[in-house]
Amino acid sequence: MAEYAGPVASEDVQKADEEREARRLWQRQRIAAVFDGASETYDRVGVEFFEPIADRLVAELDPQPGERTVDIGCGRGLVLLRLARAVGAAGRATGIDISPRMVEAARSEAAAAGVEVEVLVGDAHAPDLDTGFYDVVASSLVLFALPDPLVALRAWRTLLVGGGRVGVATFGGSGRRWRAVDDLFMPHLPQNMRDAIMRMRAGPFSSDEGTERVFTEAGFGGIRTISMTVPVRFEDADHWHRWSWSVGHRAMWEAMPEERRDSVRRQAYELLDGCRDDRGRMGFDQEVRFTLARH
Repeated sequence: MAEYAGPVASEDVQKADEEREARRLWQRQRIAAVFDGASETYDRVGVEFFEPIADRLVAELDPQPGERTVDIGCGRGLVLLRLARAVGAAGRATGIDISPRMVEAARSEAAAAGVEVEVLVGDAHAPDLDTGFYDVVASSLVLFALPDPLVALRAWRTLLVGGGRVGVATFGGSGRRWRAVDDLFMPHLPQNMRDAIMRMRAGPFSSDEGTERVFTEAGFGGIRTISMTVPVRFEDADHWHRWSWSVGHRAMWEAMPEERRDSVRRQAYELLDGCRDDRGRMGFDQEVRFTLARH
């Protein structure tokens, strides 16, 4: 007779869960460190990129005076401040970010703008916020980079009141030539970062339909998608290099062995010379997808 294997199986499951949670904790700590490092220059190197995305996301969510809103992965507060202005003094605008320095920066931006917000250090996978409380959940350029986007979306849904709205911005395509620049980094990246990139290229976030399917699995309804093109231009290759260290791309540089960075930078500069528009300006056109849904 075969021996009963239940407890052993249970122990194996528990061990797998513990290992998975340890990996997620490590990833969260790494993401926080990356954006702590980028916080001072984030969106501050003379490249128009995040503002038009924030404008469109908030416009599509259409927050109303008196509504309660939350921006998950708020960064320096571009979306958050727009939400706060829309809902006014009778409403509420809360932002969370895993980076303590980004949280400090968002608070400073709000104070300088004379806008009242609440900004907290928090994990996008499991926001420590009141459930069934918010009319609007917004998140710009965060979801696809998380270790488990579906888990995150399900958690965000619990924050909403019945009929509440969620709006998420994710990347679409950026062109074959620009992809070749990013490909220079791929051999040097840890598996979790390659996984996030592949979710955009060939996984659920590579198409409108795939992205909408994730929302459906998370329990949302009334799902719709719109897109826009953001022209991203640089003065020269050095300007691109400064910009790449000031945004999430910084994680790719930091993941690379330091002795390889100069070589990859030289190769990137050669490729960048071919990434020009019809006016000779260096850069790329970034497609951005906005997925909107209701609780």
